[in-house]
Order: sequence, then C-alpha cells, then structure tokens
Amino acid sequence: MSKFSAYNFAGKKALIRVDFNVPIKGGKITDDTRIKAALPTIKKVLQDGGSVILMSHWGRPIKDMEKKPELTKADFSLERVVKHLSDLLGKEVIFTADCIGEDAQQKAAALQPGQVLLLENLRYYKEEEKGGADFAGKLAKLGDVYVNDAFGTAHRAHASTAVIAQFFPADQRVFGLLMEAEVTSAEKVLHQSEKPFCAIIGGAKVSDKILIIENLLERASDIIIGGGMAYTFMKAKGGKIGNSLCEDDRLQTALELLDKAEKKGVCIHLPADSIIADKFDANAETSTSTSDNIPDGWMGLDIGPIAADQFANVIKSSKTILWNGPMGVFEMEKFQKGTKAVATAVAEATQSGAFSLVGGGDSVAAVNQFGYTDKVSYVSTGGGALLEYFEGKELPGIAAIK
Repeated sequence: MSKFSAYNFAGKKALIRVDFNVPIKGGKITDDTRIKAALPTIKKVLQDGGSVILMSHWGRPIKDMEKKPELTKADFSLERVVKHLSDLLGKEVIFTADCIGEDAQQKAAALQPGQVLLLENLRYYKEEEKGGADFAGKLAKLGDVYVNDAFGTAHRAHASTAVIAQFFPADQRVFGLLMEAEVTSAEKVLHQSEKPFCAIIGGAKVSDKILIIENLLERASDIIIGGGMAYTFMKAKGGKIGNSLCEDDRLQTALELLDKAEKKGVCIHLPADSIIADKFDANAETSTSTSDNIPDGWMGLDIGPIAADQFANVIKSSKTILWNGPMGVFEMEKFQKGTKAVATAVAEATQSGAFSLVGGGDSVAAVNQFGYTDKVSYVSTGGGALLEYFEGKELPGIAAIK
C-alpha cells in the first residue's frame, strides 16, 4: 500500500500543493484536467476526517504585470477556480485572498474536519519562485501534514514544492495519489521497462529533446522521431528539406545522436515520407514527398502515409512505450493524420498488453482530442517535469519528500 493511502488524516490539516495552473479564457476554465487529477487526493483526506488547505500558482503574475501594466492581480487570481472546484467536490470551498498573512492564518486555524480552504496564487510573492525559506515557513505553519500532489511543478525548486518539506518531520510529508502515480509510471518506463521499448519523440526542436534522446539511448530498443525536429536529422544526413523547420546549429548534434544509436544497437526511425505544404497555413496546398527530397518552397508539416505505417508497426510490436511530442502540426486538420496514426497504434499496443506512458502537453492534447485517454496506460500531467525526469535529472519536488 502507498504511504499516502496508509496515512490516516483524521483530525489533521493537510496542506496540499496542487497544480491548478489551468487554462482560463474570458473567466471560464477551458480544460479542468489538472483540477480533476487532484480530486482523489483531496477526497481521501476528507473521508478520513481531515481538512484540506490547497495551494497553487497560476501563470506568472509578477513578470506579466511588469510587461503589461494593464494587467491586474485579478487576471491571475485563483478565486476563478473556486466555483468549479466546489461543484466538482460537491461542497463549498472557502477562499482566502492571500496565501500567507492574517486572513490565511485565521481561516486555516478555524478550519473544521471536512472543510476545504483554497489559498490565493502563490506567485503573487517573488519568494515562491526564488525558493524563499522564510516564505515557505509561513506557508508550513498553516497545516499539520505536507502533501505534494503537483507533479507538473516537481522540476522547480520553489518554496511550495521543495523548500517547504523541511518544515515537516519525515513522517508528516508525503506524495499525493497523483504524484505517486506519476512517479510510479515514470519509474516503470525508465527503470523497469520490458523490451522491446519504443520511445516516440516529436515536437519542433532537436535542442529541446537532446538530453532525453541521449538518456533513452541507454534504455530504448527503438526511437521514433517525428515532428519538425525530424527535418534537422534529414538535413544532417544530406537530405533536401525545402522550407521545413531546421536547426542548422544542431546538424552535428543530430549526426552524433545517430552515430551513438548505431553503436548501442538502438534503431532510430525517421519518417520516410512527409505531408508537405506550400505555406504554414490550415488552408495550404498539400502534397506528399519523400522526407529527404522536399522541393524548394515547400515544408514538411506531418509524417506521410508510409512513415505512419512503418511507425505503427514498430509501436505495435513494443512492450513498453513512451510518447512525448506530436508527429506534425496536428492542430490543423490537414496535418493530423500522422499523430492520429501514432495515437491509434499506441492504444492498440496497450490493448495487447504493452505499458504506455504519454506525457508532454501536445501529446496529451492529441490523445484527448482523438479520444484515446482511457486506452493508454497512463497520461502524465507534467510536461517539463516528465521531460526532466527522462533526461535523468533529480526533481527537487520529489527529492524533498524522499
């Protein structure tokens, strides 16, 4: 049984770091995935007879208000999630217009078992991002037990994610259910992967993914590379890529990665063909081309049908699958077939017994869009955190609890 599940919160005030940094447009929450992900942890504390104090950040208020003087604190307030959270929990959520100070202290002190208090945006204070110990100490005084359930911010050494843990004895600081599931899934892929292990890496830039590819060369059997970054590899190998995205300063890096993979017996799969367009536009003229011979004035915006089939075959013969990054500009309908083919293959492999972990904002969005969320083993809520974990870095938010 997990440490969190075994813990009895009866009569305790659980100070829970959640990640409620959800997209809000015109005052409306457009995607509540992160809020829903925190509900099991909150409910377990309440069912035990404990009370809950929630803390989170939203956006970058200090930096953004400096850049745009027309913005006010109200544009970053967590008060905007109170009603939705109350509806999801089926109970009133109390709000305090500050995360430290007298009002927060009084409301936290008066909290009764079964009640939920949400603190205002932590990032109204610069000490949060700077990892201020004094600020962390003030937050710590509000609760009896510290619960970190914010995997999405686990890679940052902020006051509420890493520094605060030192103010609680080792037996009074735990991961929440979401954090436990994230860490377990990531460790399963990184340290207990069944072979063949296929990593699907997409996205725009090689530079963003160098470290993760290098770390995966030690573990994966196959690495599939799609998205804009594939064309840097194509050009490095001497191919013609037209106007496709390319990082010319990373051509040597791409060759070195291909060389390392060959020496380690890891098969790197690049897209044989591409869907090309005459401009970056949803209504562009499109055609199909081999990925290493794209005509001048055209750009690759998705993998082609041959690549989609080849990639799907590799994925379906794998026992462990990590997917980070789309195969093309899937937000535009003309360029989503490749990403959809990969999503379908990952779902089919999972049904056949493979363990699949999908992480990184765009891959998660794709899986949601195509309706495969419950057909893969685990969908991670942490983009940057998951990436850094797979780069082999120790995450401050995890290290602080351990």
